[in-house]
Amino acid sequence: MAKEKIVLAYSGGLDTSIILKWLKETYDAEIIAFTADIGQKEELDGLEEKALATGASKVYIDDLRDEFANDFIYPMFQSGALYEGQYLLGTSIARPLIAKRMVDIARAEGATMIAHGATGKGNDQVRFELGVAALAPEINVIAPWRLEEFRNEFPGRAEMIAYAEKHGIPVTASAAKSYSMDRNLLHISYESGVLEDPWFDASTPENKDMFLLSASPEDAPDEAEYLELEFVQGDCVALNGKKLTPLQVMEQLNDLGGKHGIGRVDMVENRFVGMKSRGIYETPGGTILFTAHRKMESITMDREVMNLRDSLITRYSTLVYNGFWFAPERLTLQALVKESQNNVTGTVRVKLYKGNVISAGVKSPVSLYNPEIATMEADPTQAYDQGDATGFIHLNALRLKVAAGVQQNK
Repeated sequence: MAKEKIVLAYSGGLDTSIILKWLKETYDAEIIAFTADIGQKEELDGLEEKALATGASKVYIDDLRDEFANDFIYPMFQSGALYEGQYLLGTSIARPLIAKRMVDIARAEGATMIAHGATGKGNDQVRFELGVAALAPEINVIAPWRLEEFRNEFPGRAEMIAYAEKHGIPVTASAAKSYSMDRNLLHISYESGVLEDPWFDASTPENKDMFLLSASPEDAPDEAEYLELEFVQGDCVALNGKKLTPLQVMEQLNDLGGKHGIGRVDMVENRFVGMKSRGIYETPGGTILFTAHRKMESITMDREVMNLRDSLITRYSTLVYNGFWFAPERLTLQALVKESQNNVTGTVRVKLYKGNVISAGVKSPVSLYNPEIATMEADPTQAYDQGDATGFIHLNALRLKVAAGVQQNK
């Protein structure tokens, strides 16, 4: 009788290496390891050999970078999404893509279960499992960190390292690691360990080696660099006049932003599961794209359309953060966002300097900004009669006068 198959989201780190072996023994199952290439770069080196040596029967390492940029990063950036005013959702937006591909592999391989190494205290467990529920409700999910028998066997990293040594699992880990990190095309996140103390200052020269994508602003070039981003219907399609794919845009913006120390965020955020957590993020390319996109909208998007879209930013961002990418309400919001971007076409010029993205010009063939109407000089178009403002102000002041009268008569 054929063994059951389990598709494991595999990174090659200590946790998922231990989980691979543990699942194989505990469930007497065939383990198919899956790694999504979404921009981790050198972290992917040797993963296939490592997974096979640990006991995987098959390994998928799929290049999903183009899909990640096209179908996830770009649509999210059209929405203006920013979680709790700071976080550009780099980890959050990657999880639904990983879940989607795991479902595809499970169906192709005839697997009945999917497993992941997300802890029981974080957001990723929710994101993975909500994605699977939305796409393949018939597939079961195994989350070892939520199983008491797994936690009893591995109460800490020391026990995991000992297990790896006992079973000859090829991992490189130490019992004392100062933080954890997660990297993809959009960002790197850092958390846990020394970062759990919100008073710990990661920006000091002593800690600068932690950052992989960006120079510290103090070490960034003393000379500013200009950059032009061309947009078509809300998507950046060219840099400095050169047409590029979304993937190429993100890669080049990451290089430029990192060079100039752009995109570092240190915040305490609210996890979906109820606790606060401290995270540090590097999002150099995303920060440039976010700023330039907003600037492009400033001259091309109708005021009331912008107000409506902006009123939904918190809702949209929370849906992405909490793992509801495939939920009907996010898809509905995305349709509105896409409609709002029809006129967001033109070119933005920015200046990059020591951690800052400085606006340096914007133009569009479909601009709603008309300097002849906005001028403080005489309006040659006669589209605006300053005398009309008197009645406009009187009407808007009426309810304020009535309220003031009531207060005075108390």
